[in-house]
Amino acid sequence: MRTQSSATAVSPIAVTTRRNHRALGTAQAALGVAAFSLTFPSTAWALESFGPWSLVAVRSVLAALVAGGCLLALRVRLPVRRHLPGLAVVAVGVVLGFPMLTTLALETSTTAHAAVVVGLLPLTTAVFSALRTGTRPSRRFWLAAVTGAAAVLAFTIAQSGGALTAADGCLFAALLVCAAGYTEGGRLARVMPGWQVIGWALVLCLPLTLPAAVLALSYEPVRLTVHGVVGVVWVALCSTFLGLLVWYRGMAAIGIPKASQLQLAQPLLTLVWSALLLGEHFTAAAPLTAVAVLVCIAVTQRS
Repeated sequence: MRTQSSATAVSPIAVTTRRNHRALGTAQAALGVAAFSLTFPSTAWALESFGPWSLVAVRSVLAALVAGGCLLALRVRLPVRRHLPGLAVVAVGVVLGFPMLTTLALETSTTAHAAVVVGLLPLTTAVFSALRTGTRPSRRFWLAAVTGAAAVLAFTIAQSGGALTAADGCLFAALLVCAAGYTEGGRLARVMPGWQVIGWALVLCLPLTLPAAVLALSYEPVRLTVHGVVGVVWVALCSTFLGLLVWYRGMAAIGIPKASQLQLAQPLLTLVWSALLLGEHFTAAAPLTAVAVLVCIAVTQRS
């Protein structure tokens, strides 16, 4: 006869499976961050060929066509009614709001500056997650998250000379809508595949983005260049669809707060891409910020 302790003991196989699941989730979230880190440089490239409103609409339409084709090819059923409000939040925050606000900001702001402002996104997402899902991370988690956000904010203020601009206003608004979209997307990714979350959100926006694309293209001139085409393809397929696909899967596996802290590395990766692809320059404060951010990531992941 088995004792109660032996009956309730967790087998080594189950522990290993959970660890592998968390490791895979962390890798997927990190892959999403890598894709997102190229969003701002790609947007800057795309703005060489498209106006801001045309770019936002065209990238959403292209991503929606790819996502809709995948949903049709795999004969995925329509989402149940109770998931529609959450998908609407993802659509407004991630598909429409964040691309529109950041694209408008990049008309007058450098990608390096925008990247460090959006570096506050992990903390914003963690706050939204705590309010929306009832998650209560540890005190050490919050201390590390606030420290990382403070480091990013100090870097931003130092780079801008202490003056906030209209572009910064757009970027801070983008933080709020994107954090809401990430939180809802991560919650929905626990009950449906992550790619379906962003796929249905893109398809829901298509009745708005398709006519918007036609209207914007009729008013804003288009001057196709290699950079412009590569940029719009990247933001449409990788940043908007494939990146969010693995990102939501990662959030579902390791939790929204921990996944969001991986994004502390995103602005620093974007700084590297900005230097390599756009020739932008930044001060020696970047390596110091990188060290602080990476330490914070390590602490939050162990919390």
